Amino acid sequence: MKRVAFQLKLSKAVFLLFLALVCFGGSYRSDAQKLPVEEVNALKQIGSKLKANWDFNVNPCQWKAVSTPDLSVANNVSCDCSFNNSTVCHITSIMLKSQNLTGVLAEEFANLTFLNNLDLTRNYLNGSIPSSWASLPLVNLSLLGNRIGGRIPKEIGQITPLNMLVLEDNLLEGPLPSELSNLNSLQRLLLAANNFIGQIPVTFSKMTNLTDFRIDGSSINGTIPDFIGSWTKLQRLDIQGTSMMGPIPSSISSLANLNYLRISDLKGSSQSFPPLQDMLDMNELVLRNCKIIGEIPQYLASMTKLKTLDLSYNNLSGGVPDNLGGLKGLQYMFLTNNMLSGSIPSWVLSSTQKLDLSKNNFTGTPAPSSCQQGNVNLVASYSTNARNSINTCLMRSLPCRGKARNYYMFINCGGAKKTIGKDVYDEDSVQVGASTFFPSESGRWAYSSTGMFVSNPSPKYVASNISVMNVTNPDLYTTARISAGSLDYYGLCLQNGNYNVSLHFAEIMFSNDQTYSSVGRRIFDVSIQGEIVLKDFNIAEAAGGAGLPIIKKFTTLVTHNTLDINFYWAGNGTNAIPNRGVYGPLVSAIAVTPNFKPDLFERKLSLGAILGIIAASCMVVILILVAIWYFLRRRNLEDKELRGSLDPQTGYFSLRQIKAATKGFDYSNKIGEGGFGPVYKGVLPDGVIIAVKQLSSKSKQGNREFINEIGIISALQHPNLVKLLGCCIEGNQLLLIYEYMENNSLARALFGPEEYRLKLDWSTRRKICIGIARGLAYLHEESRLKIVHRDIKATNVLLDKDLNAKISDFGLAKLKEDGDTHISTRIAGTIGYMAPEYAMRGYLTDKADVYSFGVVTLEIVSGKSNSSFSPDEFVYLLDWAYVLKDRGNLIELVDPSLGSHYSKSEALNMLELALLCANPSPTLRPTMSTVVSLLEGKQTIHAPSKPASTDDDWKQKVFERLSHDSQGSTSQSISQSISMDGPWMDSSVSVDPLHQ
Repeated sequence: MKRVAFQLKLSKAVFLLFLALVCFGGSYRSDAQKLPVEEVNALKQIGSKLKANWDFNVNPCQWKAVSTPDLSVANNVSCDCSFNNSTVCHITSIMLKSQNLTGVLAEEFANLTFLNNLDLTRNYLNGSIPSSWASLPLVNLSLLGNRIGGRIPKEIGQITPLNMLVLEDNLLEGPLPSELSNLNSLQRLLLAANNFIGQIPVTFSKMTNLTDFRIDGSSINGTIPDFIGSWTKLQRLDIQGTSMMGPIPSSISSLANLNYLRISDLKGSSQSFPPLQDMLDMNELVLRNCKIIGEIPQYLASMTKLKTLDLSYNNLSGGVPDNLGGLKGLQYMFLTNNMLSGSIPSWVLSSTQKLDLSKNNFTGTPAPSSCQQGNVNLVASYSTNARNSINTCLMRSLPCRGKARNYYMFINCGGAKKTIGKDVYDEDSVQVGASTFFPSESGRWAYSSTGMFVSNPSPKYVASNISVMNVTNPDLYTTARISAGSLDYYGLCLQNGNYNVSLHFAEIMFSNDQTYSSVGRRIFDVSIQGEIVLKDFNIAEAAGGAGLPIIKKFTTLVTHNTLDINFYWAGNGTNAIPNRGVYGPLVSAIAVTPNFKPDLFERKLSLGAILGIIAASCMVVILILVAIWYFLRRRNLEDKELRGSLDPQTGYFSLRQIKAATKGFDYSNKIGEGGFGPVYKGVLPDGVIIAVKQLSSKSKQGNREFINEIGIISALQHPNLVKLLGCCIEGNQLLLIYEYMENNSLARALFGPEEYRLKLDWSTRRKICIGIARGLAYLHEESRLKIVHRDIKATNVLLDKDLNAKISDFGLAKLKEDGDTHISTRIAGTIGYMAPEYAMRGYLTDKADVYSFGVVTLEIVSGKSNSSFSPDEFVYLLDWAYVLKDRGNLIELVDPSLGSHYSKSEALNMLELALLCANPSPTLRPTMSTVVSLLEGKQTIHAPSKPASTDDDWKQKVFERLSHDSQGSTSQSISQSISMDGPWMDSSVSVDPLHQ
């Protein structure tokens, strides 16, 4: 009985187990069969690396999709279960949008072999794009708005089904892989806001199915390729904020299907308006700051679908075409900062749309009655020479009628009126800014804002912070004014003088955490009185994070009663974080205070008092004139020889002025030491920074160089020549005053002390080389005086704040008369840079400068000094260059610090050009105008090898000649004529790295 009972119990247990498996286990077995185990395992690894919170107790194919009206948010895994008679599923789509995932990109995605859609938009993902993804049958791949770095793997070009590749707003770098051109099905290629370099590969010409191409905000360079004309299906083209050169190629006329064309901030020379007459479906046309000249074409009126027209910051002339008034759909028109003239059309003045014609040169009548007519911004739209009866805010210079009474301004940009200490910050909370001129109630200031945020249908021009700010004076930073393009704050009717300007910033639209709201990058430029004071400024980066304040302080000079502080977006940074349309300049507060004693009030004086003041003033003037006459007479007697040799146009500074500027030639202001004396940094009362070169009057050689430099450089004006501001001759003081060069000499930048060298990228080196060439071409061929410099070397090339090259130190320069074949003269200069015919025979032509230029070009490319380069038996860098050329390895000379971030073809061309210029035979060297043409790619370079007959011992003969010439001379005069030291011992106005 016990056995029967046991069997009954066992049968009952088996039955219950069977029932459980049928009721509950069946679906599990079915699910396990439907999704292959390798895909489940891949998902687990992917979830771990992405740090995604997935519940694997549920079949991934049954995960519920997040339902939200906001299409920018998604957390979906989709499967296709139609395989093997609907018994097997495969994952085909993963969308994790705006999930703030903080992991890394997982290689295991490659194990989802049926995945055709991968969208990881707006997260905080790191790492690089795995090359193993090339095996996936992806149709859509979007990684927008993450922290993904490294290069785009060339293997991505193997994903032939790919239709959309979106890599915007990341940290990708390096050149674009040419293999992407193998993506024959690709329609959308969005690469904006990364760190790409190099040029758009020529192979991209094969991507003829493209409909959307965006390359904004990167260091892509070169010219806009002509082959874009083959992208005939293109509907949108964005090239804003790159390093690309104009002109816009004429082949763009083939893109008749374009709806959106945005090109901005091109480098290079001026260009005419591109041929766009066949683009009849154009919806948005932006050609901002593209150096376009000429008139606005009439054919724009045939673009009947046009809603936005932005031609601001060009050099357009003529009038505004009347027929543009027929564009019924036109909502925005920005013609800011051009040279437009004539009369403003009546249709503009009566328009209800947002139009901006500020900063132009209109002169016609009738003039508008105000600077803001409805939605039309007309501030500074009239020429300064316009008739006095018009509103002063219409005139380009915003002049002040009557006495200037203002001497400060405090603005809480985007916020309410606030009192901070003793300062009252004015309210600035008006929510407009597409085409707005807004004068403050106080009359002290006004702002002008222009621009439309792309893809933002409800733009805001006042930003509010998205988190609590633990800062001092938070009231100044919880709001800020932003602009989509250009924002000017004007100080009105200011008393003339030197002012302190404090600009308050805090990045309040991005977060300071590990979410996608923190990966945004806001980059813009700031100019004061037309001079750029902040280039590519990133608030969060400068402040050490989002939500943190930073104050940038400057001094500026107001001379015509108006201060202009301009904030300008040049197309850089992200524009889709935390959502589309977030970018552009942002400022929290502005404080401007006088750096002088202002005129605080007026007194009403009696007639007698006024007459007394006039009489006293006349006596004072007479006494001053007598004193000046006496002083000038005495000074003329003391310095008759020197002053008689000066150009009458040379500016003159008193010794008292220079002592005040340099704080009595204080050692802390010493910025260099040349062969003829020290160089000091100084600041004039108007805020202008100067470099003061002090020469000893006891040296006759010094006197000759002093007069020579003044006589030559005062007659020359060119952007690539250092500017001589004036001189001072008092007692035994001989002083030359130059413009101050913020980045020292080229020698220091290339091979100075390690801690002071500049990281010069390839495009900057090429720009410097072109600048030197243009300066020499001007000296040799373009100026009214034909000058041979005689001492071209890296130390005598100075770099301004924008790293523009300027030739300095004209103390050894020689004037070449018309008809002279050469100048026979004693040799002077620097060994290693002197041409053989000049160093050996004193035979001087402008080809001697060409030789020196060739040596300097080698230094620029290699980053090595010609004088100190001596591997093995080779004494000079030039010798080694010839050896490498003979071996066919000339490219080895390129500075290793550049890595692979340079154009190999451009580098070889520059090296070949250097050897051509430094050819021992002067007749084989090109002129400097030809050199400029060669550098700009207008001619082909053919550099001959070093002739076998060249005497390689010419340097030794030079030393022997120097020794012979020095007999009977003082060692001092020889050392001043010939420099054999390194690049830091000469008489140039270079800046000591210890005292910059």
